[in-house]
Amino acid sequence: MVHDGDGYPMLNNEEQKAAGELPLTYPPFIASISKRGLNLSEVICEVFTLGWYGEQNTKRAVGVMCYYIDGTVNFYMRPIEGVMATVDLDKMKIVQYHDRLMIPVPKGEDTDYRESVQNPPFDTRIKSMTMLQPDGPSFTIDGNNVRWANWDFHLAFDMRVGPVISLASIYDHDMRKYRRVMYRGYASEMFVPYQDLSEEWYFRTFLDAGEFGVGICSVPLQPNTDCPPNAVFMDGYYTTRDGTPVKTSNVFCVFERYAGDIMWRHSETILPGDTVEVRPDVTLVVRMVSTVANYDYIMDWEFKQSGSIKITTSLSGILAVKASAYKHKDQIQEEVYGTIVAENTIGTCHSHYLSFYLDLDIDGDANSLKKAHLQSVRVTDGSSPRKSHWTVVDEVAKTESDAKIQLGLGDQTEIIVINPNKRTNVGNNIGYRLIPGPLAGPLLWEHDYEQIRGAFSNYDVWVTPYNKSEKWAAGAYIDRARGDDTIAKWTLRNRKIENKDIVVWYTLGFHHAPSKKISQSCLL
Repeated sequence: MVHDGDGYPMLNNEEQKAAGELPLTYPPFIASISKRGLNLSEVICEVFTLGWYGEQNTKRAVGVMCYYIDGTVNFYMRPIEGVMATVDLDKMKIVQYHDRLMIPVPKGEDTDYRESVQNPPFDTRIKSMTMLQPDGPSFTIDGNNVRWANWDFHLAFDMRVGPVISLASIYDHDMRKYRRVMYRGYASEMFVPYQDLSEEWYFRTFLDAGEFGVGICSVPLQPNTDCPPNAVFMDGYYTTRDGTPVKTSNVFCVFERYAGDIMWRHSETILPGDTVEVRPDVTLVVRMVSTVANYDYIMDWEFKQSGSIKITTSLSGILAVKASAYKHKDQIQEEVYGTIVAENTIGTCHSHYLSFYLDLDIDGDANSLKKAHLQSVRVTDGSSPRKSHWTVVDEVAKTESDAKIQLGLGDQTEIIVINPNKRTNVGNNIGYRLIPGPLAGPLLWEHDYEQIRGAFSNYDVWVTPYNKSEKWAAGAYIDRARGDDTIAKWTLRNRKIENKDIVVWYTLGFHHAPSKKISQSCLL
């Protein structure tokens, strides 16, 4: 199939490398480096996608900005501000260049993240620890099929989204068979809009999965640090632009985790003799790390003996900063779109949104979305000394519009995917509840170009009927796309979703006014 619409495929590593090297032999850029008194051999450049801002015609082009290494591994702290080259990827040629600011390169002092350089005091270091499994792991891996405790699922690697969990089923001891929970689940898209409006920054509104490939950006996991000593590793493969297969060694690690937590317990002290039942919270974790430029996304799918699936995305890595003329907060008399974090260094405000594709098949593929509203009820008829209580009022979403949900601080609604065709022995619906993590709604105007492209962040929950062509929340062809192939557009059809094969799209997000490491998760 030939794509003739808007937007372009993911960038590949080879063209990014080639585009990033072009300025180093470009005379105007060499002159810019020279007038700043910098050494060209200490300069490294990086590719940035350009987005779409209403242009009628776009080309496969990227912006290239550069950093000054000067003996540090943390070059992200030393941007060369105000200098930018635009590269036509099809011609692999610089087609536009400007040098508009003479801003000092930040010193980047004390920002080398290597522990060997930081040399922390001995009394602050954590002594080594390990988890012993003298009888070996409790899970088995057969090809890409993983079986552990009461869980059975397929684990695959995708060059666009990374880990894909399929055919997740849980064993029912009473029925003596596996029952399906999820047909397929993965992180469909990541949207990271920065808030600086200057010429070299306004377009930094990344859609990481569709533009760069979370799987392509995955890195080999380091034994005993990225993953504990009891982990088992798996490799992943993707293809280059000419179809050559590339292996990423140790792209996944699978391990059992026990941190001393309790899964369930009860002490019975009324009966003669103390009865105590305690079950440790041992879980199975599937982990991958994707390094997309300065950020490291640590993705965990955690399977629990209770039947829950917990999805956690932890963000680590390096802050993206902007060089500035300011050395102290008191000097600032204008909008700098962030926080001064060191001399000549601004940490720019931005947001992170991740859309998870969850094709749940709860005991079969005909499911519905139920909103269980927890409502307060006043007691006014004198039937009880109580003045109020709360009750549950169920509402089943019938169409896509019914299932567009914004969860807020005062919202007391539980989101449950049910199988309306099967019930428990006492007549209750069979279902799984979505337990969201901390919420972050969109702060950009809905008609802004960035928000049009990242419109999946408009709601915390969406539900669509299954459609094999609707895999990516922001569309199939993301680079320079116009936002006309997104979940916001699909759901305008307002299709029926009751008692159908449905897909739940959950948006996990947070706003980052530059801070330390943050983790976000949701629980199924």
